[in-house]
Amino acid sequence: MTKTTDTKRDEALSRRKFLKTGGAVAGVAVAGVALAACGKEEKKAAAPVAAPAVVTKPAEVLKVQAAWGGGIFLEFAQDYVNRVNKMSGGSMKVELLGVGAVVKTAEMQTAVHKGVLDGAHMVTAYWYSKSPVASLFDTGPCFGWSANELMGWVQYGGGRALYNELMHDKLKLDLVGFFTGPMPAQPLGWFKEQIKDSSQMKGLKYRTVGLAADVLQEMGMSVVQLPGGEIQPAMKSGLIDAAEFNNPTSDKDFGMQDVSKDYHLGSFHQSQESFEVIYNKTRFDGLSSEQQAILEYATEAASSDMAWKAMERYSADLVTLKEVHGVNVHRTPDSVMADQLNAWDIVIERISNADPFFAKVVASQKAWAKRHGAYALLNSPNYTLAYEHYYGKM
Repeated sequence: MTKTTDTKRDEALSRRKFLKTGGAVAGVAVAGVALAACGKEEKKAAAPVAAPAVVTKPAEVLKVQAAWGGGIFLEFAQDYVNRVNKMSGGSMKVELLGVGAVVKTAEMQTAVHKGVLDGAHMVTAYWYSKSPVASLFDTGPCFGWSANELMGWVQYGGGRALYNELMHDKLKLDLVGFFTGPMPAQPLGWFKEQIKDSSQMKGLKYRTVGLAADVLQEMGMSVVQLPGGEIQPAMKSGLIDAAEFNNPTSDKDFGMQDVSKDYHLGSFHQSQESFEVIYNKTRFDGLSSEQQAILEYATEAASSDMAWKAMERYSADLVTLKEVHGVNVHRTPDSVMADQLNAWDIVIERISNADPFFAKVVASQKAWAKRHGAYALLNSPNYTLAYEHYYGKM
């Protein structure tokens, strides 16, 4: 090994030693500067700084009374309220009150108009006394359509504009309303014997509401308008001879099977109906746009759920009425339904002649139902044929 080689080797070792020692010292020095700087920053951060005040707006609380004291209708109302409360994220809370909690059912619309209540869950037939037009949105004539198609007219066929015109321009009510939950056609109801012909109904004392009362009076019945909870006791005591409320589940819960064993399904007296959710308009306008949207669109969500739930519960309870309680379930004769349509013609003409706005709403409904019905009826297959193919004759 030469001297030159030894010198180069010594220089390389010296460089490596510097990198291990001098470089490390330099790193410590840099770290020290950084720590010192960090210490200065820490001292600065340690100075007291006032935190910004957090203002939490209290939740909007809406008192909404239902026209229902229990049963599946109150459940439907609660389903709507639950959707509102979940979607609002705590910014709004609807408190549902049962029937009669603040005012009587007949006074609910007025109470919401005056701000005594923030809202109500009901049907338009319950304020029929203020205008017969109210019943057209709820228990009106059958123009070949169902409740779901009635709501189609409300949403897209001009019905909402007419509803608002009635509420605001005609009746001067401080209200905003939405429709929810299309109901299946209501049964003709409970009688003391099987109805085989329309003539058997003449002179019977019968419970119903809305324009249906006018129609059945036209058919020769004596009509009494009673709230749901009073129907069964009235029939038991003989105050009425026959009655309807709405559906197999509610009828079973009321105990109608204990006062009658003849139950008739199918009728045109209330073949399309839905719930109405109303709010005091001044109160509604004071909410945020997001909260207003929740109150409205929750009615649409609740509509779907209610339709599906009704399929399950109504059919199951009809089986219970038949198999457990021995109820005879009959299909209402066509003669009765034909006479109902004739009675509707008379009632519609009489009220239309006295009330041009009533005639205007009827004309709108008939035009939409005629156009849609041409499609729906031609397009619908014969579901009875399919049912009987698999399960036998009805």
